[in-house]
Amino acid sequence: MAKRALLSVWDKRGLIEFAKGLSNLGFELVSTGGTAKALKDAGLHVLEVREVTQFPEILNGRVKTIHPFIAAGILARRDVPAHLRELEQLGISTVDLVAVNLYPFREVVRQGVDELTALEHIDIGGVTLLRAAAKNYRDVIVLCDPKDYTKILRWLQNGEVPLKVRAELALKAFAHTAAYDAAILSYFRQQTGIQFPCELALGFVKRIDLRYGENPHQQAAFYADLMNEIPSVATATQIWGKELSFNNIADLDAALNLVREFEQPAACIIKHTNPCGVAIGETLAEAFAKARDADPEARFGGIIGVNRKVDLATVEEILVQGSFYEAIIAPDYEPEALEKIKARKGWGETIRILSLGTGDLGLGTGDLGLGTGESSLMAKSIAGGLLVQTADVEDVPIEHWQIVTERKPTESELKDLWFAWKVVKHVKSNAVVIAKDGATVGIGAGQMNRALSVKIAVELAGEKAKGAVLASEAFFPMPDGPEIAAKGGVTAMVQPGGSKRDQEVIAVCNRYGVAMAFTGMRHFRH
Repeated sequence: MAKRALLSVWDKRGLIEFAKGLSNLGFELVSTGGTAKALKDAGLHVLEVREVTQFPEILNGRVKTIHPFIAAGILARRDVPAHLRELEQLGISTVDLVAVNLYPFREVVRQGVDELTALEHIDIGGVTLLRAAAKNYRDVIVLCDPKDYTKILRWLQNGEVPLKVRAELALKAFAHTAAYDAAILSYFRQQTGIQFPCELALGFVKRIDLRYGENPHQQAAFYADLMNEIPSVATATQIWGKELSFNNIADLDAALNLVREFEQPAACIIKHTNPCGVAIGETLAEAFAKARDADPEARFGGIIGVNRKVDLATVEEILVQGSFYEAIIAPDYEPEALEKIKARKGWGETIRILSLGTGDLGLGTGDLGLGTGESSLMAKSIAGGLLVQTADVEDVPIEHWQIVTERKPTESELKDLWFAWKVVKHVKSNAVVIAKDGATVGIGAGQMNRALSVKIAVELAGEKAKGAVLASEAFFPMPDGPEIAAKGGVTAMVQPGGSKRDQEVIAVCNRYGVAMAFTGMRHFRH
């Protein structure tokens, strides 16, 4: 009996060559709709599904492959005689290969189509065929990716597809349908406004295998959420340099999210997902130079993030003597600027350069925010589970801040307070940022005691703390932190407020003539 292959694909890359190869091997080709037409136009003999089922396609093609004659031919176990006898009695032929790929639901939805169009691109029959074939992978070869056609043809030409390869194809098919269903779930979360359904499926597609995980002995890979339209590390293109590691990607993400906060040209240098230097300026070159000089020691080996196209003037600042960076992420690069980075002796040949291909960023303009839509979720894995929350993109406008001290901040202090407040939400808690003239001068991160974070930030700032401002991402539980800052020369502070000892904190600020604002919103970052 001739083997039978069922082909029903939206993505027709490689289809004709694959079908010809199967036909030459003696496979009978069964197909539907547009796939059948493409095969017939190529001169291949094709049996349409309606000829197999003796039942027409109905409901404008909504029902065509969902039929016992198709499902039974795929699901029958060849090692169970009763299954084969039942097929023979009913006149059903077995299906030995299923090649299916699905309606492009993700791609269509990302175009902002109406609900009816989105619903019509939810594939039902294709998913059913893939799952049935994957369930019976010992007897049926299942293909959901055109890139696998050549490999499978080669195996078939040499005799048979090994069981291990069949199992790998089944894994791929189940992963594919699971991710497809997750994309549909994401769409309905947006439609209904339900952030946290009782069961949460996340659909990610592997972008790359990584050099290693957090440490060289750990394996790692990078997956992307294809339902997310926002330019990110997941959508960026690496245009130069060594392979990325787990830590590189975590730092690149931190860098990009931070500079996205600002309308003005902004630059940052990240180490271990914390900023060691952040600044804004009239030009990107000015912003980067200020960020670079914020902490000359810590910047070495850091990750650069900027929110403007990298020009030659910025590269001149990046390449100053004694500098070394692991990676850069930017909206884009001027050609001569890119070539100059590559030509830098010592590290230009290895530095990882990523481009978003978007022009400029600028969160404030609404061009590319952090994902303020209903579907924006952040997840963190723990042993045996997943913590999920909405993204921390909300903030209190500066005009709604409460000035709680006798002295009000000056106009220049307010500008720096707003800048520091934007930065501190991207520093690991307990977090303190000291800033002056649109640049960080001292950052205290990740300490168990908030006063210690203040002490570290003040010590890093040194003389630059005099006349600077301070932002704390959560309230001061004691007056000791503000007193350390005031003694160091800080003249204005911003914090959420809400401590039982707020009045003691305010009293310290008043004693030193320091202005303080409460925002009423904290930004913990664990």
